[in-house]
Amino acid sequence: MNIPQPTNITLHRASHALEVAFDSGETFRLPAEYLRVHSPSAEVQGHGRGQQVLVPGKAHVNIDAVEPVGNYAVLLRFDDGHATGLFSWSVLHELGRDQTKNWQAYLDALTAAGLSRD
Repeated sequence: MNIPQPTNITLHRASHALEVAFDSGETFRLPAEYLRVHSPSAEVQGHGRGQQVLVPGKAHVNIDAVEPVGNYAVLLRFDDGHATGLFSWSVLHELGRDQTKNWQAYLDALTAAGLSRD
């Protein structure tokens, strides 16, 4: 499987979003909150299948820095101190492609747990 490669990554601080364009022609505008609560870090994903942690209260989180990691990923430094998730090109592409489904599942999980985005 050929993983699309990013051609441009732009941090939009004012609108709290990361815009990622891929060589497949797709461009995704990913809100900082969405990226934070779906971080590929062990803190969020756990250390095994089914161990994902629901992260509430990130409605106002922003990204302080986008740091390249080799030719395969970026490290996102969030303003809440979270900076342990390496977002590979495939992870960024999947998060963009599945954004609507992932976001709804997150909102449903928050509701079920009685938690809030704020």
